[in-house]
Amino acid sequence: MNGKLYWKQQLPSLLIHLLCMAGMATFLWVIGNHVDVIILILVAWIVILAVCLVISYYERSRQMKRLLMLAERLEERYLLSEVMEKPRRADDQVYYQLLKMAGKSMLEQIGEVRRERAEYKEYVEQWIHEIKTPITAMKLLCENHRFELTNELLVELEKTNRFTEQALYYARSEHTEKDYSVREIRLFDVVHQAIAENKYLLLQHKVRLELQETEDTVYSDEKWVCFILNQLIVNAIKYRTARPMLEIYVEHRENKNVLCVHDNGMGIEASDLPRIFEKGFTGKNGRKAAQNATGIGLYLCKRLCDKLDIGISADSVGNGDGTTIRLSFRMNDFIQRV
Repeated sequence: MNGKLYWKQQLPSLLIHLLCMAGMATFLWVIGNHVDVIILILVAWIVILAVCLVISYYERSRQMKRLLMLAERLEERYLLSEVMEKPRRADDQVYYQLLKMAGKSMLEQIGEVRRERAEYKEYVEQWIHEIKTPITAMKLLCENHRFELTNELLVELEKTNRFTEQALYYARSEHTEKDYSVREIRLFDVVHQAIAENKYLLLQHKVRLELQETEDTVYSDEKWVCFILNQLIVNAIKYRTARPMLEIYVEHRENKNVLCVHDNGMGIEASDLPRIFEKGFTGKNGRKAAQNATGIGLYLCKRLCDKLDIGISADSVGNGDGTTIRLSFRMNDFIQRV
């Protein structure tokens, strides 16, 4: 509590007391009381008033500090009225009732927003599942009637399917625990699956693949890891050079298997590296080479990696030597021994 402001607010009360003291002193002097008696009464009044004001200040200050500390410990501070003690003072009880009313209104609003958000999320997921059927049907039609136009259509259908998958995973990324199945997976089985899902895009841009295949296995969710790899492959092609190359290999570090995805693209500027996993950040390359960049792909990768306890990092010198994205899978000692 601000001490200066508190004492400033007491000025009207102090002025009233001074006027009362002056009036009482005048009255006592008029009726013939001795000056020493009047001074003694005034001094006693001043001392009692000062003591009452100081005690009131420290009591209110302690009460306000306790409320502030309580509010700081709360994650949902609009619930403060639910955990604080009911005040004794009449004016404080009015504010307490106002806080209760505001908290109730806030809870109702939050409930309504959450309900609408859940309905919208459910609609988006349902729409994505519905749209996948015609996409798959068109893809089959194009594969069964191959000529130059259908090859281009297959690339666009692949891209459309990728965007729908991105929207679906974005909608589900908030509650991944409801949709993942952790089991032992072979890393390069997932790599081959991601490459197959982007085969027409890779063929269109004549990307040279170099896979240093191993038999390393990790414990994670195959579907989510494949989605992360899809985003990394698309980014490598989006920021490609004249002769694009994609190299995928595994590094072993202490108790981790690190899956590395290296490309020979334009690289990432050193000033952009710390922010590439931020939502909506496209950096210099996004504005220069990829006008349709959204800054969502790597943000989703980071978000899903955090949920799955996968470390993700990027290395790049930004001078055309490409970028290396590393996915670090923690190896559980107990599982390894078993």
